[in-house]
Amino acid sequence: MSPRTKEQNEEIRLRRLEQIRKAAADVFLNKGPLLEIRDVAAQAGLGYGTVYHYYSNKGNLLYDLLWDALERAGGWLEAPLETLLKVPPEVPHVSASGEAPAGGHFGLADAADTGNSAAAELGPVAAASVRLLQLWAEDHALYLLHKLAGEGFASLPEARSAPLSAAFRREVLAPFAALLETGCVADGSTASGENATEPSYRLQRAEMLLAALVGCAALSLRRGKLHEEARDIVRLLKL
Repeated sequence: MSPRTKEQNEEIRLRRLEQIRKAAADVFLNKGPLLEIRDVAAQAGLGYGTVYHYYSNKGNLLYDLLWDALERAGGWLEAPLETLLKVPPEVPHVSASGEAPAGGHFGLADAADTGNSAAAELGPVAAASVRLLQLWAEDHALYLLHKLAGEGFASLPEARSAPLSAAFRREVLAPFAALLETGCVADGSTASGENATEPSYRLQRAEMLLAALVGCAALSLRRGKLHEEARDIVRLLKL
């Protein structure tokens, strides 16, 4: 058997890193800062020594996990507006009696629902919020990024939290603030022009809404129901 090439070794390394980071995000949801490397190894189905080879401490693992998630964090806003407005309709939850509660999983009435079987069309902010919640259900590292951003990345040393906070504001908060204000996403130059030192009222509004989404998503995420309950959360927040 011929030895692996340099390219094959690099592919294996990147795949292993992705596996470890995904496992770390899953463990962090349940254990928070009490997470240990051995927990990540167990979740990933890897040996302790294998995970330790890549990350000798959980601080470095969390830091890399957050930066990796940040690279994907703007995708939900970069989708064409037409795509955001066509969030797939929810599947009604059927109770033990065989009937679905009016207004979705939480029994919330949709003021925009005209009685048609298809879900009413969502506005840009509501559609983007539903998509974000569904992405959190699929990618726990993204949820963790938004949760810790709302806390100012306080679990990290300042030398690490400051650049993360600045990048999050630039890549996520500024475009989301533009969406809230105008119904469309600002281009990169506009987003980068936002004040990076003192947040404007628009950035504060975006921060508050993201924090509300994080809080409302927590229970559904732990129960494994976030994807199907995303619309109900948006209704609850009246977006």
